[in-house]
Amino acid sequence: MRRSGRAPVLGAIDVGTNAVRLELARPLSDGSLETLHQERDPVRPGEGVFATGSIPRPVANRLLSTLRRYAALCRRDATRVRAVATSAIREARNGAEIVRRAREEAGLELEVVSGQEEARLICLGVLHGKPPGARSLVLDIGGGSTEVATAVGEEPTALRSVALGAVRVTETFGIAGKTTPARLALVRSYAAEAFREGLPQRLAHPAVALGSSGTINAVVGFAGSKGRSATRKEIGRAVEALAGMGVEERRRHFEPRRAEVIVAGAVILEAAMKHLGLEAVTSVDTGLRNGILVDLMRRGARQPDDRSAAESALAVGRRFGFDERHAVQVGALAVTLFEDLATLHGLPASARRLLEAAALLHDVGVAIAFHKHHKHTYYLVANSDMAGFSDRERELVATVARYHRRSLPDRARADLSHLSSAELTTVRKLAALLRLANALDASHQQPVRALSVESRGRAVALRLRLRAPADLELWDVAREAQLFREVFRRRVELTARRG
Repeated sequence: MRRSGRAPVLGAIDVGTNAVRLELARPLSDGSLETLHQERDPVRPGEGVFATGSIPRPVANRLLSTLRRYAALCRRDATRVRAVATSAIREARNGAEIVRRAREEAGLELEVVSGQEEARLICLGVLHGKPPGARSLVLDIGGGSTEVATAVGEEPTALRSVALGAVRVTETFGIAGKTTPARLALVRSYAAEAFREGLPQRLAHPAVALGSSGTINAVVGFAGSKGRSATRKEIGRAVEALAGMGVEERRRHFEPRRAEVIVAGAVILEAAMKHLGLEAVTSVDTGLRNGILVDLMRRGARQPDDRSAAESALAVGRRFGFDERHAVQVGALAVTLFEDLATLHGLPASARRLLEAAALLHDVGVAIAFHKHHKHTYYLVANSDMAGFSDRERELVATVARYHRRSLPDRARADLSHLSSAELTTVRKLAALLRLANALDASHQQPVRALSVESRGRAVALRLRLRAPADLELWDVAREAQLFREVFRRRVELTARRG
C-alpha cells in the first residue's frame, strides 16, 4: 500500500521491438524523479514482424506473460501507469489482438503510439531539465523505426519518424551474421535513401546530437575513443569493423541479441549522421520511458488554466484553415458547460482537455467538404499529430468531434464498438455538451457574450447574456438538446438577455 501524504508512484511500460521495459518512479518536490524499480526483458516483440507482417503466437505469449508480471508490480504499488507500444505492434497485422489480450489478461491499456508521439516522448525524456534556450537534436534508433527530434530547451520544434530500425533492417537484408562488402553497400544505400525520403526538409540543429536507445549506446561505446561520444568518422569505421565480424565474435562485445542487430544499428546511425551533417553523437541513458514518466508527472501537476492542450488543437485547426473565431467561441462555451455541470456529469478533470480540443476542432472537416464534414473531421483529427495527446486521447477527441452533429453516439453504432464502456460513456457525455456549445454559436457570429449554467431538479438552466440577436442559436439549442436529455435525464431551459 502507498503511504498517505507521499507522491504517487508513476509507471512507464515500453513495449519496443527488441525488448519490453518497466520503470517505476516517484516525483520529487524539485521536479525530478526518484527511480524505484527497473526491469528489462529481451522478449523481442518484433521478431518476425517485418518479414511476415505479424507477431508469432509464441512471441505474443512471451510478451503477455511479461506484461502480466509488470501489471502485478504496478498494482502492488498503486501505480499510475502508462503502457506504450511502438513500431512492432504498430505495424503487426495482429497488433489489435495484442492490445486486446493486454487489456483482458493483464488489465493494461496498451497504447500503440505514432512515430511522432514516440519522438515527442523520447525528446521529453532526454531533455527534461534543459535550459530554456538550449538547442538540441535527439536521435533514437529502435528496432523498427528511428526517431529524430529538434528542440529548444525542453520544447520540441520538429518531430520526425523514419521507418528504419535495427531489427527491421537486419531481417530485411539478412545481416545478423558476417556481412559481405556488397551486401553492406546495399544496406548503406537503402538507409541513405530512407533518410532522404523520411527527412526531406532541412532541420536547424547543433552539430552534435544526443543519442538515446540501447543501440546508439552500444555503437558509440564500441566506436568512440572519448567515452560516451563518437565522431562520424569513428562510426563509419565501426560499421566496417562490425560488418566484418561473425555473430560469435560480436557477442564478445555485445549481449547476444544485440550482437545480431548491431550492424544494422551502426549503419542507420552512420546514415543519420551523414544526412543531418552531424560531426558527432553523444549517447545518453534517458529516453522513451523517462519521457513517459515526465509526461505523467506533468499531467498530474497540470493546473486548470493550462493552455497546452488548447494550443495543440489550435495548431491543427490552423493547418486546415478553420473558422478560428467560431472554434474559440465553441471551445469557451464547452468548457463553461463542463465546469458548471461537474457534479452532474461526474467526469474526471482530465476529460476537460478532451472536450476543449474536440470543440476547437469540430469543424475542421469543412476543409475537405461541408457535406458530411463531421465525418471528415473525425478522419483529420484521428490522423493528425497533436502534441501532448496520446493516440487513445486523440481517438477520443476525434470521436467526440465527429458526433457534434447529425447521428447520435448510440451504443449500438458499429463505429463505436471499439470503445470500452467507460470510454463510450465519456464520449456520450462530452458530445452532449459539445452539441449545446456548438448550437450556442450556430450563426458563427458569436452573439453570446457570457454563459452561466445551473442544474436544478430535473432541469439545467442556461442563462445567456447576448451582444446581438440569437434567434438561430435559441432554435438550435432546442433541436440539439436531445442527446443531453438522453444522457443526463435533464431538460434544458434557456433564458437570454441583451447586455
